[in-house]
Amino acid sequence: MISPDNAKLPETDFQSPMAELIQETLALTRRLFIQLIRRPSTLIAGILQPLIWLVLFGALFSNAPQGLLPGGVTYGKFLGAGVIVFTAFSGALNAGLPVMFDREFGFLNRLLVAPLQSRSSIVLSSVVYITSLSLLQSLAIIWTAALLGYGWPGVSGILLVAITLLLLIFAVTALSLALAFALPGHIELIAVIFVANLPLLFASTALAPLSFMPSWLGWLAALNPLTFAIEPIRAAYRGPVDLSTILFHAPYGDVNGYGCLTVLMVLTIGLFFLIRPILNRKLA
Repeated sequence: MISPDNAKLPETDFQSPMAELIQETLALTRRLFIQLIRRPSTLIAGILQPLIWLVLFGALFSNAPQGLLPGGVTYGKFLGAGVIVFTAFSGALNAGLPVMFDREFGFLNRLLVAPLQSRSSIVLSSVVYITSLSLLQSLAIIWTAALLGYGWPGVSGILLVAITLLLLIFAVTALSLALAFALPGHIELIAVIFVANLPLLFASTALAPLSFMPSWLGWLAALNPLTFAIEPIRAAYRGPVDLSTILFHAPYGDVNGYGCLTVLMVLTIGLFFLIRPILNRKLA
């Protein structure tokens, strides 16, 4: 006869691998945060750079004529959403660097021969770390923008900002991790980050609306994933959230809030499916 205690054994066995995966992920994530505490320059630079952009660009165009921008907003309010997204994007784009350094210093090889329940914890820890770091940096920009008088989104607006940033961070983190395993060294990864960073910023609606751009640049900006993240956040600052509202007029048609979030979600899912074979091969 099976006792009640024995009857619970299969359930315990089923839950144990998941519990071990969580434990391993948290341990590896803690290691990354310890590295950050010992060398906080990454966090400080990640916050200071966009803050400088926000303050200097906001001051530079503070005397712009009223009505120059869509909705008659000041340039500081217009710029705020772009800087928030750029901060999250830059942080996520650097997600592959810790993995790349682990590769070069041999620590990744030690993890691969360690008795881990699942090697997915190596990737998951990087995702958790970069997501936490990017959201912390973005929150600092949101607070600073509020102190500068550029506004504060309401409760529903904060929720929309969080969802939008998470989708963007997950997508870019997946791409960065794939590059960390595919490229030969950190020099090549830093080169890719350097080449991609500013062009994607300028070829978006972070600094100027589509109506200000030449047609060729307008097409690039209307296809840029950063634009699909910037416009929902910009809408969150304008008032009550209504995702059915048209957020920007692209050369190929009008795009509303639902369209922006759908594009980001498809991009995120697509990139995770794209990098899965790379991760399976490198972590095997």
